[in-house]
Amino acid sequence: MHRDFRKKARIVLIDDNYEHLMGVKELLNLEGCYDVVQTSTNVNTGVNMVKKYQPDLVLVDMNMPDKNGLQAIHEIQRLGIATKVVALSAYDDADLIFRAMKVGARGYVLKTMASAQLICAIEEVLSGKIYLPSALSLRFFEYFQKSVREEEETTTEELLSSLTQREEEVLDLLTQGYGYNEVSSKLYISNTTVKTHVNNIFQKLQVKDRTQAVLYAIRHGFDKKRKAKFVSI
Repeated sequence: MHRDFRKKARIVLIDDNYEHLMGVKELLNLEGCYDVVQTSTNVNTGVNMVKKYQPDLVLVDMNMPDKNGLQAIHEIQRLGIATKVVALSAYDDADLIFRAMKVGARGYVLKTMASAQLICAIEEVLSGKIYLPSALSLRFFEYFQKSVREEEETTTEELLSSLTQREEEVLDLLTQGYGYNEVSSKLYISNTTVKTHVNNIFQKLQVKDRTQAVLYAIRHGFDKKRKAKFVSI
């Protein structure tokens, strides 16, 4: 997807560093294919400008005194317009890159990078792509993978901890290979009650049947946690 260079891309700049702001504005004006419609040194005014002019793209500094860049990006996204956002930062912090992309940035550029890379980032994002300098890409994806794993582990803990004590007992017996009748006998409850608990387990663990429930429990160490729980009592 290539941008039509006959039509200038409209851009808003938000950066509290006035000298850097003017430098970027001059650079874009010299390129001849951009129209910097407005600039701002604070988030509130900048977001209002984005709302008013609805530019093709906005460059947002991540470190500003009134509100940070993450808040700015979030507020721009909430406007519900087609404006794309590129984050500008002096920091190559993986967590900041991840959070900026998570709230809606389509690109991330370090202020210390060459002007050609900024132009490249703008063109990539305007054409519908995501832009991360190669120096930051590996760090970002490593952090992304780590965050996903941690999120999955947290979700698993939350799902298992949502089970009642009786549901844990039922699931524990199911993982040991007992059928519904045997579970009923061991826990001194009716078959109907066993099936009610089992259905609740299915819903809470987001599984469809007994096999999936047992596999989920074993895969996430439920049986070991149960044993450890009784040992500690």
